[in-house]
Amino acid sequence: MNILFTCAGRRTYLLKYFKENLAEGDKVIATDMQLSAPALTVADMKIQVPAVYDPCYVDKTLEICQQYTIDALISLNDLELPILAEQKHRFDEIGTTVIVSDKDVIDISFDKYKTAQWVEQVGLNAPKTYIRLDDAKEALLKSEIQFPLFLKPRWGSGSIGLETVEDMEELEIVYALLFKKIKKTFLAKASVGDEYILIQEKLTGKEFGLDVMNDLRGNHVAVSVKQKLAMRSGETDKAVTVDNPSIYSIGKTIGENLGHIGNLDVDVMQRADGTYCVLELNPRFGGGYPFSHEAGVNMPKAIIKWLKGETVDKVLLTPQYGKMFAKNDYLVEVG
Repeated sequence: MNILFTCAGRRTYLLKYFKENLAEGDKVIATDMQLSAPALTVADMKIQVPAVYDPCYVDKTLEICQQYTIDALISLNDLELPILAEQKHRFDEIGTTVIVSDKDVIDISFDKYKTAQWVEQVGLNAPKTYIRLDDAKEALLKSEIQFPLFLKPRWGSGSIGLETVEDMEELEIVYALLFKKIKKTFLAKASVGDEYILIQEKLTGKEFGLDVMNDLRGNHVAVSVKQKLAMRSGETDKAVTVDNPSIYSIGKTIGENLGHIGNLDVDVMQRADGTYCVLELNPRFGGGYPFSHEAGVNMPKAIIKWLKGETVDKVLLTPQYGKMFAKNDYLVEVG
């Protein structure tokens, strides 16, 4: 079995997790637009490719899948997901399983405004969210929301463009600045129309990360819940696995209704009144997955078994509770 990781970036740990579960002779192949990407050092073979928005990107990736008989493709980049979801049929034709959810799932997850609407539709809570500055101002005048407020790109990735505002003057200034700023970044290619900034109520309670796991047909299988203890550059830096039935139920509801494929990284935060709000849905392995894996979850092994047509015992995807881990930096030679 050969597995291709695209946009490999910094996720060395994920490639290692898969390699640990592959049989002798199986290969992990990784691509990135830069050969100095750290995760490429873990792969059995590394290949440089164009940027995801390059017109040749999909054709080049298909060529790699054919040349190296790739059984499964796993993307590690938000911006690539809509592209691959649109082109999955082309990979199916050459025998490569693209472990990316269908277009409607990617659309709901990638468009953060649609995420908030969908979350409410399935009976869960989302932060109060606005995509028009005038609507947010009106809500403030009616006391439907209060400062501080949180601004972020509607179509975003990582921690790019996240801002907190404390009063009306800041709201107007930061909104206008962020509007211009996004146009100058790669997020401009992912954004649609002029309503590409979200204005949300800012939550300050406990924050949780969920790995909501479905099989390769979109059937819900398991949830792993972690309380975030520290963040760094938009990713979980320190966390502990917890047994929280209320949040587990949120993950189960999402998994059963969304029907995503593989792992879904979910952010949940607690309001001051104790209720939980779903902040984001990221249909891929997120930066919080290692905290589940080190606590006993083995999603890579489950994916490999599903690819082989084998059944997966739920025990394989159940974490031990109370396991606390923290990330640390180390150097790898990349050239």
